[in-house]
Amino acid sequence: MWHLDHLAVVCTDLEKGVAHAEDALGARFQPGGKHARYGTHNRLLGLGPDLYLEVIAPDPEAAPQGPRWFGLDAVSGAPRLGNWIVACSDLGAALAASPSGAGDAVDLERGDLKWRIAVPDDGSLPMAGGWPTLIEWAQGTRHPATRLADSGLRLSQLTIHHPEAGRIAKALAPRLADLRIAFEPAPTPSLSAIFLTPEGEERLLC
Repeated sequence: MWHLDHLAVVCTDLEKGVAHAEDALGARFQPGGKHARYGTHNRLLGLGPDLYLEVIAPDPEAAPQGPRWFGLDAVSGAPRLGNWIVACSDLGAALAASPSGAGDAVDLERGDLKWRIAVPDDGSLPMAGGWPTLIEWAQGTRHPATRLADSGLRLSQLTIHHPEAGRIAKALAPRLADLRIAFEPAPTPSLSAIFLTPEGEERLLC
């Protein structure tokens, strides 16, 4: 089975993206790292032992080795929740079960983190974000969520808004069983998420 690994706020400027997410969620992000191949950098927020949120943006001090991932070369305007990443144990098999355009496996590492991730050649998101980005963490790699301070926030619902929401939901159903994930028909692809605070309040990120 696949499972939700992390969510990503995409933006043109990391500090502005962090400010947007912190204002929406009322929580402070921790330092992340840099991704040399794609010329990006991020900041992270722990959402429990197996889930985290990242804010990711082009790194002005780095030159990518091709198109940036997560559709970042096409991002403009205000920061937004722009990608959802789903983990699997066998990326090759997961891609074989995915629609065309889900990407090709890329091997990456940073420090003691090692993973394989599916990235289309042009850096775009599969189905404009309707289909998740697939990731496989290397055996022995300690998941990033376990390295982060727990913010106390918990994901209540992630909604994928998409013109083909029904078809995507049906295709994912045999592999991804998560009651927090909903699919809603919409003319334009987008994501939104509701988080619960320790006080029981709801916070919306979109």
